[in-house]
Amino acid sequence: MARIFDVIEYPNEMRNEIVHRFPEEGPGNFRIGSQLIVRESQTAVFFRDGNALDVFGPGRHTITTANVPVLTDWLGKLFNERTPFPAEVYFVSMREFADRKWGTAQPIIVRNPNMGLGVALLQGFGSYSFQVQDPQQFVTQVVGAQGIYNTSDIESRLRSMLLSRLQDLLGETAAKNSVPEMIGLTDELGAGVRAKSQDDFLALGLVLKTFYIENLKPSTKSAEELRQMGMLDMATYTQLQAADAMRDAAQNPSGGAGLTAGIGAGLGVGNVLADSLKGMTGGSAATPAGGAPAAGAAAAGVMTPGEAAAYLKVSEEDVLAAITAGDLKARKIGSAYRISKEALDEFLKG
Repeated sequence: MARIFDVIEYPNEMRNEIVHRFPEEGPGNFRIGSQLIVRESQTAVFFRDGNALDVFGPGRHTITTANVPVLTDWLGKLFNERTPFPAEVYFVSMREFADRKWGTAQPIIVRNPNMGLGVALLQGFGSYSFQVQDPQQFVTQVVGAQGIYNTSDIESRLRSMLLSRLQDLLGETAAKNSVPEMIGLTDELGAGVRAKSQDDFLALGLVLKTFYIENLKPSTKSAEELRQMGMLDMATYTQLQAADAMRDAAQNPSGGAGLTAGIGAGLGVGNVLADSLKGMTGGSAATPAGGAPAAGAAAAGVMTPGEAAAYLKVSEEDVLAAITAGDLKARKIGSAYRISKEALDEFLKG
C-alpha cells in the first residue's frame, strides 16, 4: 500500500535548488489534517490533479477541505474523517541566487564610426543574480512535473536573454558614443540591461536583482577570423596582416607571434596601415581606386599573397594553393606568407 503522509516538509537550505517536489515522483497520498511545514526562505505550492490549489508561506499549515474542495462525504466516513488523497507539494526557494556568471561566447559587433574599420568587436563578462517572485507561475510555466529543478537547469536560458538585451543596448549606445566611451560606461550599461530584461524575467515568475559588467573590451579575433565573418574585404585583410607582421616582428625579434587584429578592429590601427605598408615598400607603393595594387607595388621586392595575386592576375586562393603545393616558394612569417618577386618570376618560367 502507498505510504500516507501526515507531515510534509523539506528541511534543506536549497543553495542550488530552486524547486523541490514532494514526493519527487508520482503523487503523494496526504490526509486531511496533514501538517505542511514551510521553512524560512521557502514557499510551498500545493497541487492536485495538475492544478495549483494554494500557496503557503513560511510556518506550519494544516491541509483542510479548503485546500482540497473536491472531497466527498462518503470517502471521509470510510477513513474516519482523515481522507487520503493524491497531491503534490512544490517547495520553492525564495532566496536570492547571487554571483551567477555570464560572458560573451562570441564577440558583439557594434558600429564605431570614424575609427579604424568603422566597426568594433566587443567581448565582456560579469555576474548577475535573480530571485523567484511568483512561485506558482514559475512552477507551472518552467518547472512542470520535474522532481528537482536546479539553477543549472535555467542558467543557459537566462544568460541568452541577458546577452540579447546587452547586444541591443550596445547597439543603441554605439550610436551616441565611441567604443572607448562605452567601455567607461559599464555601470550605466549594467543598469540598462537590468531594466530591459525585467519583463523577460517576470514572464517566468522571476525578478532580475542585479547585473554587473566586470569587463568590457575589444575582441582579439584574428584577421582571418574577421574575414571569415564577412567583416573584411581583401584589401583591408592584406593591410591588417602586413601591419600585424611588422608589429609582431618588432615586439618579438626572436620569433613571430600569432597575427591578430585585436584592438585594431575597433580602436584605430586601421588609420595607420597605409603608412605602415609604405614603410615596407620604401614609400613607393600605391593603390589605385579599384583596390588592386599598382604596378609599382607589384614590382616590389617582397609581396603579400594579395599583391602576388594581382601581379599574376589570379585569385589569392590560387596563390595560396600554389604555395601549399610547393610550386611557389614563399616565406612564412608568423601566420602570413611573403613572396619575393624572384620567386614569382621563377614560378612563371615553370
